[in-house]
Amino acid sequence: MALTGVLRPGFIQLRVLDMKEALVHYRDRIGLDVVSEEADGRVYLKAYDEFDRHSVILREADKAGIDYVGFKVRTEEELDGFDAALRDYGLHTEHVPADEQPGLGRRVSFEIPSGHRLDLYTEIEMSENGPMVQNPDVWHEEPRGMRAIRFDHCLLYGPNVAENIKIFTEILGFSLTEYAEGPDGGKLAVFLSCSNKAHDIAFVEYPEKGKFHHASFLLESWNDVGHAADIMTRYDISVDIGPTRHGITRGRTIYFFDPSGNRNEVFALDYHYYPDNPTRHWDADQTGKSIFYYERQLNDRFLTVVT
Repeated sequence: MALTGVLRPGFIQLRVLDMKEALVHYRDRIGLDVVSEEADGRVYLKAYDEFDRHSVILREADKAGIDYVGFKVRTEEELDGFDAALRDYGLHTEHVPADEQPGLGRRVSFEIPSGHRLDLYTEIEMSENGPMVQNPDVWHEEPRGMRAIRFDHCLLYGPNVAENIKIFTEILGFSLTEYAEGPDGGKLAVFLSCSNKAHDIAFVEYPEKGKFHHASFLLESWNDVGHAADIMTRYDISVDIGPTRHGITRGRTIYFFDPSGNRNEVFALDYHYYPDNPTRHWDADQTGKSIFYYERQLNDRFLTVVT
């Protein structure tokens, strides 16, 4: 598949209430590696199978949630093209200089109608302990904790999801892979891909702007999802639901919370998407089954707890 334009999710910056507790969770339990702890207090992490310097940034704050999510663009020319197209559409863009994050190039930053900030960038340093490329073993050191392979996607809650779809599909080149209808026949939950994954970002219609539902980390297998559940029980991690399976994307999943109340997901084995595939959809009376395929109903916590 010839990928152009926006290639993939690159990083997410989350707000946490207590950095020490957050590091135990993301480093020791999920299994991310700490790359650096910077003078401004932010901590940078990555999963063992990621080439880039970092993919998760933690910032201590008095309120949990998301600051922004970044997507990697193939070329500087395409980055400039997106900047111009977003401004032509009527969105305000800001230019973040190189090295505002260590090892990261310049960024084009903008707010989408749901109230979330997105950053586009092209350049980022390669990790010093990224995946091997010559006679490559599967890892340098044995993965720990839940053995997260990569930061994979996030789900964001906010209004104006229909406008988000236009921006992602008409300007940024994403495909709408799947959606669930709401009671009014509109699109309640939408899943968008810039690659051949089932989704690289997702949105749910919600009255408040800028809300964060979850950050998701890819695992290797369904057995690894079960292993993650064992870790959650052993260390009394707050679990939302799972292990279970989605109807949408078909992913095997478990949802849980970090110590600050930010929801995380670990998952494995969703379907592959190609641009000539039709968009899949779920009727409003099948919403429970679409989200939790085995239980066939939603829990209130999944719908209402956001940061």
